[in-house]
Amino acid sequence: MAKEAKAKKTKSDEKQNGATLGFEAKLWQAADKLRNNMDAAEYKHVVLGLIFLKYISDAFDERHAALVADKKSGADPEDPDEYKAENIFWVPKDARWASLQGKAKQPTIGKLLDDAMIAIERDNPPLKGVLSKDYARPALDKQRLGELIDLIGTIGLGDKANRSRDVLGRVYEYFLTQFASAEGKNGGQFYTPQCVVRVLVEMLSPYKGRVFDPCCGSGGMFVQSEKFVEAHGGRIGDVSIYGQESNHTTWRLAKLNLAIRGIDANIAWNESGSFHQDAHKDLKADYVLANPPFNDSDWGGQRLREDPRWKYGVPPAGNANFAWVQHFLHHLSPTGIAGFVLANGSMSSQQSGEGEIRKAIVEADLVDCMVALPGQLFYSTQIPVCLWFLARDKRNGLGGRGKKMRNRSHETLFIDARKLGPMIDRVHRELGEGDIEKIANTYHRWRGDVSGKYEDVAGFCKSATTEEIRSHGHVLTPGRYVGAKEIEEDDEPFDQKMKRLVAKLDEQFAEGAKLEKTIRANLRGLGYGA
Repeated sequence: MAKEAKAKKTKSDEKQNGATLGFEAKLWQAADKLRNNMDAAEYKHVVLGLIFLKYISDAFDERHAALVADKKSGADPEDPDEYKAENIFWVPKDARWASLQGKAKQPTIGKLLDDAMIAIERDNPPLKGVLSKDYARPALDKQRLGELIDLIGTIGLGDKANRSRDVLGRVYEYFLTQFASAEGKNGGQFYTPQCVVRVLVEMLSPYKGRVFDPCCGSGGMFVQSEKFVEAHGGRIGDVSIYGQESNHTTWRLAKLNLAIRGIDANIAWNESGSFHQDAHKDLKADYVLANPPFNDSDWGGQRLREDPRWKYGVPPAGNANFAWVQHFLHHLSPTGIAGFVLANGSMSSQQSGEGEIRKAIVEADLVDCMVALPGQLFYSTQIPVCLWFLARDKRNGLGGRGKKMRNRSHETLFIDARKLGPMIDRVHRELGEGDIEKIANTYHRWRGDVSGKYEDVAGFCKSATTEEIRSHGHVLTPGRYVGAKEIEEDDEPFDQKMKRLVAKLDEQFAEGAKLEKTIRANLRGLGYGA
């Protein structure tokens, strides 16, 4: 929304639909005050469960009112099929928001919420085992729970107007971000920063086909893929979604994250995880998007030494990075492409045979593009990360924007984006719209699937041949290839420049002396100093 349009919004509009910037932050601040001493990891299920309940209840109420008003059709407003036909969840009477909010001050509100969640799961099979049903526990302050219900009750989330603006999606995503920040390391298990997901999705351009994430966290990759398709004139159903997650709590978040947007997906859960119990064994995906756990040493690699997925070399038992890389490749279709996040060490490590695996992947002509990202993007780690893009067929593979790509056999694009992205607070950085566009457009011009000629830019991007990569010992760090940024010519005469800089230094010395005088005077006033 343009700034001018935002300015025209009234405070009443802001309260009604939450479509203006800052709404999510205000809601978070209010909800966070009610958290008291509860751990963020525990509290997120309390809040996100209530937000989801409010959303489905709003959508249900709108449909219910329409059926009541439509006297001619003779439709029964209490017939679950009337809702399911419109892709709206059926909400039993005692589980409807108005009924629950009316009892929010009662000491039994926790039990009433648990019963409501059980009833909703019973009547909506896709939600089975997903909703939080632990509101009655003694540790949860029922007065604060009632206040939280009243707070969330002030927001319209699930009516058609707000669904089209994805108000719930924004609130939900913002809360996931905040919980990730509050939880620190553990938060990273379920949340990949949106700007990182956006870079992956904008570069892969998954218009149509099967999208797979075998370590899907809270499902952010899928949400952005669907948004991309819709934003570029496609249909939401053009993309088939497959995922797997080994953490049950995180799997529930993914199911909810997709359910609130009406996205149909095959998301599997088992404790063994993708390496040991591959839930989509026969899947060959057109796109793989993933953010696997970095440098995972506890992946059970010792039990998989003979696995057929290790076509390019057996990954070390002490680090799962190249097990993930080969798992992604194993699941790619003959023209498929994978984009994923890994720790920077994956680009240059020679330990435990990792260098040999990387060499084999390079020599098989699978490395399409490497992107070095700036630090401090993640809530869970300060480890610098990079993006890998692997293409099964660089001659006839999937092009972006639904177009055929240019033949890039035995070439790899290197992008050094470490200098991009402003700091959004003391410890976190974020890639802006212009940064994402710059990276994605560079890649698409190189691939030849958008208009505009690709050119190497010193310090930022370079198209390198396999021979060049070979000469660097198969190390894939972009900084090795892009070179240094060209220094702009400075035509100011040296004598003139020195006079200007000395004058500026004199000014700063004078300002420093003035400040020192003021500080000493203040100290004397407090009885210190001579």
